[in-house]
Amino acid sequence: MAADPKPDGAEVAPAPKSKKKLIIMIAAVVLLAGGGGAGWFLTHQKSDHKKEEAKHEEPAHAPVFVTLEAFTVNLQPDPDEKFLQTEISLQVASPEQEELLKSQMPAVRSRLLMLLTSKTASDISTSEGKQKLSDEIVAEVKKPFSKGAKPQEVTGVFFTSFVIQ
Repeated sequence: MAADPKPDGAEVAPAPKSKKKLIIMIAAVVLLAGGGGAGWFLTHQKSDHKKEEAKHEEPAHAPVFVTLEAFTVNLQPDPDEKFLQTEISLQVASPEQEELLKSQMPAVRSRLLMLLTSKTASDISTSEGKQKLSDEIVAEVKKPFSKGAKPQEVTGVFFTSFVIQ
């Protein structure tokens, strides 16, 4: 027979682990799982809220542009005579506004020709000058075409070509 290491026949039991360690580990797992769950819940709540907001927003409309034929005009002497050749696109609020401007194109072109010919090369050669000209074009095109009519809804002016010689 084999000899027992303990004469009284008692088995050697492993040392009991501290209950404190076990409780700390369980608490850490619960906190991590709870934090991850809370984070998931909050991020999904925000994305659901954003989806709801998107449903209530107006659907995005594609921008509507009216491209004008090229303008070639003589500028005011400054000290030399120069001319401007430019191509312009107007951004309008809706297809209805596009149709209105197209039906009034001779008046639109006349207004812009009068505005462009009143400028000197030095007025419009800088970026600030071009921005000011853009603002003046918007103001000019917005004017109603007849008494009592509503102003046009022009939201932007885009120069697609701009040459001063």
